[in-house]
Amino acid sequence: MSASEPQFLDFGGGEGRRRLAYRLAGAREGASLGLIWLSGFLSDMASTKALALAAWADGRGLPMLRFDYSGHGLSEGDLLEASIGDWLGEAAAMLELLLAKTPRAVLIGSSMGGWIALLLARKLAAEGALAKLAGLVLIAPAWDMTERLMWDQMTEETKTALARDGVVYEPSLYGDPYPITKRLIEEGRGHLIGEGALPLDLPVRILQGMRDPDVPWPHALNLVEKIGSDDVELTLIKDGDHRLSREQDLRRLEAKVAALVAHSV
Repeated sequence: MSASEPQFLDFGGGEGRRRLAYRLAGAREGASLGLIWLSGFLSDMASTKALALAAWADGRGLPMLRFDYSGHGLSEGDLLEASIGDWLGEAAAMLELLLAKTPRAVLIGSSMGGWIALLLARKLAAEGALAKLAGLVLIAPAWDMTERLMWDQMTEETKTALARDGVVYEPSLYGDPYPITKRLIEEGRGHLIGEGALPLDLPVRILQGMRDPDVPWPHALNLVEKIGSDDVELTLIKDGDHRLSREQDLRRLEAKVAALVAHSV
């Protein structure tokens, strides 16, 4: 298979079975650490940040796995039927693929991917397996997105339309209106971090733009207070937007990942 072609993982069973596209590069014998990229809502493994980080990792011989959630990119599945729980399960399966090649991983999550990273870390902590992670790098982490950043921001008229139609389409700064489904909101309530603490004893690095219209910077500050680890750093970028995909933002991301990798090996 060409290195430019994706691989596929069959995930789930019965009518919910779907093929998930992923790319795993740099896997080698004896690697002590790998990276896994967790995309944002409606983003994919070919985004600017994912590609830049993949090139950076390749140049340093670091294994890196990136993938498309169901209903996204090259993966199968219907976005209108998908949920946070689905994507969390898929992320857990992809992490296991990476951990078959290297004993520890750094989770790097952008926007919704930041929430998925936190949920995955919480799951591992509950299983006594948090040592599999060397740390988290989060970009504008949209934790509890479905409730705090979607449902709580809806007008009563929009909430009524969602209950009636099962889906509403919200305007986007980045392209076509995006769908918010009743299933996404209701299933998401089973994965909320809420007001409780996150018992995660590991390094966490957060990059957050202060001109982010989608994830307000106080949302990231609130997250810092919830994480149980003392080794948490929040970098506020005064002129930064939500995507943080400018050249200077990409270099910041690479520097944060590089420092965390150096600290962990």
